[in-house]
Amino acid sequence: MPDLSYRSYEKELIDDFTLENDALRQNLEELALINTYLGGNQVTVSGLSQVLNTVSIRQPLQVGDIGCGGGDMLKVMARWFKKKQVNADFIGIDANDFMIDFAQKRTQDFYNISYLHENIFSESFQKHHFDIVTMTLFCHHFTDEQLIQLFSQLKTQTKYALVINDIHRHWLAYYAIAWITKLFLRSYLVKNDAKLSVWRAFRKNDLEKVVRKAGFQKFSIRWRWAFRWEVVLYCQ
Repeated sequence: MPDLSYRSYEKELIDDFTLENDALRQNLEELALINTYLGGNQVTVSGLSQVLNTVSIRQPLQVGDIGCGGGDMLKVMARWFKKKQVNADFIGIDANDFMIDFAQKRTQDFYNISYLHENIFSESFQKHHFDIVTMTLFCHHFTDEQLIQLFSQLKTQTKYALVINDIHRHWLAYYAIAWITKLFLRSYLVKNDAKLSVWRAFRKNDLEKVVRKAGFQKFSIRWRWAFRWEVVLYCQ
């Protein structure tokens, strides 16, 4: 068993932008299944609900989804906001060309979803501004120092709040996802990266340290099933 007392910074296979398209496609499709059946997508929706119930917003909203992957969360959010009768446009942001192309094809029926191919640490990205920013299973790919830099930067780019959905680093989560992927999934990327993602993820004190160092004073960090953190950082 790995030492889960600390965050691993070992790179996941998915972090390699030179991966073959077929392998990436299978990875994204199987990750979508995991998030759907384990209820992970609802953590982001819960965070958004908290923002709408806490902050007086002006419509229409512009929501940026950083690390949008295959666009699954964008579809979930677009349907949820429509049900809530909130006028919103969504921008999927990713640095991977294949991810953007794959997501565009999967969300072509949604008129209010568009995409931005950008490195989030680039000067050009810093010129973009949003009302709400979401990040789902994205933050564990970065070191604490990178997250402090990113959160500080996004605080100036975002009007209302950042909504973060990421993994709780826990031994049960580690072994559960290892067995689920071994028994039920085929992607070699998922089989390798799923359990590594847990080791790269967070305990509550990890998140609190990063959030405070990034300059946020008003925030909430709540545990959600299955082994997820719902983090809302208020920018006002």
